[in-house]
Amino acid sequence: MSTLGRSGVEVSELSFGAAGIGNLFTAVSDEQAYEAVDAAWAGGMRYFDTAPHYGIGLSERRLGAALRERPRAEYTVSTKVGRLLEPTDAGGDDLADGFAVPATHRRVWDFSADGVRRGLDASLERLGLDHVDVVYLHDPDDHAEQAFREGYPALEKLRSEGVIGAIGAGMNQTGMLTRFVRDTDVDVVLCAGRYTLLDHRALTDLLPAAQERGTSVVIGGAFNSGLLADPRPGAPYNYVTASGELLERALRLKAIAERHGSTLRAAALAFPAAHPAVASVLVGARSPHEVRDCAEQFATLVPLEFWEELRAEGLLPPAAPVPGQEPS
Repeated sequence: MSTLGRSGVEVSELSFGAAGIGNLFTAVSDEQAYEAVDAAWAGGMRYFDTAPHYGIGLSERRLGAALRERPRAEYTVSTKVGRLLEPTDAGGDDLADGFAVPATHRRVWDFSADGVRRGLDASLERLGLDHVDVVYLHDPDDHAEQAFREGYPALEKLRSEGVIGAIGAGMNQTGMLTRFVRDTDVDVVLCAGRYTLLDHRALTDLLPAAQERGTSVVIGGAFNSGLLADPRPGAPYNYVTASGELLERALRLKAIAERHGSTLRAAALAFPAAHPAVASVLVGARSPHEVRDCAEQFATLVPLEFWEELRAEGLLPPAAPVPGQEPS
C-alpha cells in the first residue's frame, strides 16, 4: 500500500478503474460487473476509481453495490467532480460520449463551489456511501479558470472539514496537472495515458514536479486504451485507431518482451509503477478474466535485460526509472 501525499489515504499499488463496468464502448451485465470487482478484491486491489461520467452514473451505482458488503475501512474509493448529471428526455443512447447506456441524463460542466458539492452529494447517493476517500476535478481542460478559482478551493475546504481524505485532479494531459502540483496543495493527480511505454511526456514535467513537492501520482491508461495490451491492426490507442507507426513500435516492444521471457502487458504495467512519484497504477477492466490477467501480469518480474535493450534501442528515455535499476 502507498499513501497519497501527506493525506494518510492509502491505495494499493495496482488499482481498479471502473469505467469499463460503466459500459465503456460496449454493454456489460450487472453480474459481470460485480464479478470483475470481486476478482479485483481477490487479486489484492483495494483502491477503486469511478466517476459520474462513466456510463452517466452506472459505474458509480455498480461499484457501490459490488463493494457494499466489504468492510469500509479496508478499501479506498475515488470519484470525480466537474460534470453534473441532469435528467433529459431526449432519448437515444450515450455512445457519442463512449458509453453503451440509454441517454437518460446529460452532462453539464460545472467546476463552481456549488457544482462541486452538488456533484459529490449525487455521487455519494449513487455509490451508497457516506464518504469517499479521494475526489478529483475531472478533465478541467477547457475550464481552467473556474477549476482553479472555485473548484479547487471547494475541494480544499471539504478536505479541511474532514469530508474528503485526499483531493486532486484527473486529466489526459500533463501541463495542467503540473500546474495543479506546483500551484496548489493537491495530494494526488491522476494522469491517464501520458506515462506509458509509448508516451513518456509526464517524465519531463509532471513527475519531477510531483517528486519535488511530495505529491502522489496515479497512472491510468497504462495500456493506452488497448494497443499495449494487444498490438494488432485496428487496435485502439488513446480511444482512436492506432497509426501504423505506433502499431509498429508496440509490436517491437512486444517482440523484445517475449524474447526476454516476459509479456508486453507485464512490462506496460511495471513501467509506470517504477517511478518513485507513482503511488498506484490504475487498470480499467470489464470482466473477471481481464482483472485476473492484470493482477497476474503486475506480479510478473520483467527482466532487467528487457529494460536495458529498450534503452539501447532508443525506445525508453535514459532518465526513466525501471524496476530494479536507478535511472542513469
